[in-house]
Amino acid sequence: MRPLLSVLVLLGSVSDAVAGFGTPESLVRNVYAHYGQGAPELSAGLPRTAEAARQFFDPSLAKAWTAPRREPYDFLVQSPRWKLGPVAISILRKQFDKTYVAAAFDNQGRRVTLNFIVVKGLDGWVILDVETPHDSLRQFLEQFRK
Repeated sequence: MRPLLSVLVLLGSVSDAVAGFGTPESLVRNVYAHYGQGAPELSAGLPRTAEAARQFFDPSLAKAWTAPRREPYDFLVQSPRWKLGPVAISILRKQFDKTYVAAAFDNQGRRVTLNFIVVKGLDGWVILDVETPHDSLRQFLEQFRK
């Protein structure tokens, strides 16, 4: 499974400065491909580079993703460290121009569920926001901005 995951990540990250992914599920799958236990470049979490921000996020969230900040943990795994179990991805609902995608996994024995709000841009699907029962990625990034 790890070689397949590596191939998916490489295919997803080969396109230089291209925004978006082909489906909402592939977008979320490629986010979590960066949280594996393989090669260092694929194990350090989703990069905070402008290129990664353009590829994964709506322009309004991409700017916040790359801004300097001092956050206490990685919002996308809800912890400063990770060892993820299998990631279950499912479409919750489609509403107008937004699609809500649930991602559920165990992180070091703790169950985590996040809801990705994704939109289809000109080049494919990108993240508009990510929500937990108590917070959103936008609010989190704003709160810990330097």
